[in-house]
Amino acid sequence: MEIFDQIYIGGGWVDSSSSEVIEVENPATEEIVRTVPAGTREDVLKAVASAKSAFESWQFSTVGERKELLTRISAGIARRSDELATAISVEVGSPVRIAGPIQAGLPKTVVDSYATLLDSFEFEHKVGNSLVVREAAGVVGAITPWNYPLHQIVCKVAPALAAGCTVVLKPSELAPTVAYLFADILHEAGVPAGVFNLVSGHGAAVGEAIAGHPDLDLVSFTGSVNVGKRVGELAAANITRSALELGGKSASVVLPDADLAKAVKVSVHNAFLNGGQTCMAWTRMLVHADQYDEAIEIAASVAALYQPGDPLDPATRLGPMSSAAQRGRVETLLGVALDEGARVVAGGPGRPADQARGHYVSATVLADVRPDSTIAQEEVFGPVLSMIAYDDEEDALRIANNSAYGLAGAVWSADERRAIDFARRVRTGQMDVNGGRFNPIAPFGGYKKSGTGRELGAAGLEEFLETKAIQL
Repeated sequence: MEIFDQIYIGGGWVDSSSSEVIEVENPATEEIVRTVPAGTREDVLKAVASAKSAFESWQFSTVGERKELLTRISAGIARRSDELATAISVEVGSPVRIAGPIQAGLPKTVVDSYATLLDSFEFEHKVGNSLVVREAAGVVGAITPWNYPLHQIVCKVAPALAAGCTVVLKPSELAPTVAYLFADILHEAGVPAGVFNLVSGHGAAVGEAIAGHPDLDLVSFTGSVNVGKRVGELAAANITRSALELGGKSASVVLPDADLAKAVKVSVHNAFLNGGQTCMAWTRMLVHADQYDEAIEIAASVAALYQPGDPLDPATRLGPMSSAAQRGRVETLLGVALDEGARVVAGGPGRPADQARGHYVSATVLADVRPDSTIAQEEVFGPVLSMIAYDDEEDALRIANNSAYGLAGAVWSADERRAIDFARRVRTGQMDVNGGRFNPIAPFGGYKKSGTGRELGAAGLEEFLETKAIQL
């Protein structure tokens, strides 16, 4: 029996309490590639009991023991990086050209970062006559999405293990294979029995059972705002802490003195990364009215590079949407955008002519988008870029902040100080200045409806710790 037929509880692969399965589809071919168990509430109860029991000893593991485990996990990811990348390409539609370095490569970097952080992180310090101790939060429920399935798992499991917590993971039912491979990597790395547990299944059964379990000390969730609200409600009923990484509607603001061609090109590439199925994608481009027409021409020419194709072909830049439902959502929002006055300058609604099957949409650039229109306010999660003109810098700032979300963004200027000053005034958790690189040890998270809490780096580790003061 291969591992995909079971769930992982208490240090081994075991049968689910249900014989029901979830069919996993390849979104490029619409073929079923495998099935995994549709876990149950009973499975979650067993997994949490296992994690709770394991916490009694794991919380007292040494920093050295945790670092050694993370180091072995990193080595396991490296050994199986091609397998991991291919699994993600097949289930998510992520082009293999980014699945390798980003979908599989970035998680290894994150694991390494926590192994390194353990060398310097202060788990205790003196304040007056008190010894302030940072201790493991306890049993963690982790609920992860499909768009960056391994990265989102690692962003929760790695710091949880580094902190001394135990974990019950529910991966997305759309892309569970990589979670199974990761569980196998942990098993081979010698994770102690019960410290990590995996229960596949639907959100209504497994997700809700995890979020509402009274023995959990922390629920860490990444996904949509609506589901995040539900997770927060269930956790709050038990006074359980929750960390919620939700959506985004990020703006890339091109100030008039910026290198227009570079700013537009990089912004388009960012918006279309992973088919636009990225929470921090810069899906709104703000350009001064005097440069707007030129920016549109540049954006359209870059969008033409994103021809839909087989995600396993190294030449492909744009794969399919993850599911028929996701493709339908993108198409619906495109229709609304046109009804509200937007103008298509690249791509547009409708199935791409050369793709007879698969959940494909065209890389789309929309002009004449109003800042308050639906397409400028709602997260599309597809390859759709909205271009918006502004009058002056204060107008650009107003439009950038005119969103219920606040996850990421960018600003471009020939004057770095001007750009930094602008970045400080945008209500968002991350801002890139002139294309600054993503930093996997910097805090990641959002303002407003983009969520609560932070992932990555020291801030990510702190989410999985409690603080105790011992008076001396």
